Amino acid sequence: MPSRRADPVTVEVVELIGDVVARYHTEYEHVAASHQLTGAQARVLNLLAMEPLPMRRIAQKLRCEPSNVTGIVDRLETRGLVERRPDPADRRVKLAAPTEEGLRTADRLRESLDFAREPLAGLSTQERTALRDLLKRMLA
Repeated sequence: MPSRRADPVTVEVVELIGDVVARYHTEYEHVAASHQLTGAQARVLNLLAMEPLPMRRIAQKLRCEPSNVTGIVDRLETRGLVERRPDPADRRVKLAAPTEEGLRTADRLRESLDFAREPLAGLSTQERTALRDLLKRMLA
């Protein structure tokens, strides 16, 4: 069976994406720790700051088991950053939602993440839009 070798540009792009992801995760873990959170807790809090979500949807977004999300939300709830509330559309479903303190913490987390913001600031609005659109196409 003949091997399919990637062209040099594809190999370089894959390596660069890996470098970006690794640097992002390193900074994310560092920033989360500075707020006494794990990286997973910070990611859940940031997701919930955008909109309250049921556990199953959080697990889908994080690509993990719902039981893992339950533990993360439990710890965030103990810290007063998240609360569980009934879903107005289906009262049998519980939504995880940030408290006011959770929203403030999510804002501080986002403000502390310089890695992505600084390099992106060097790109024009048109370049950032093109990058966003290309990433969306890659993930579609």
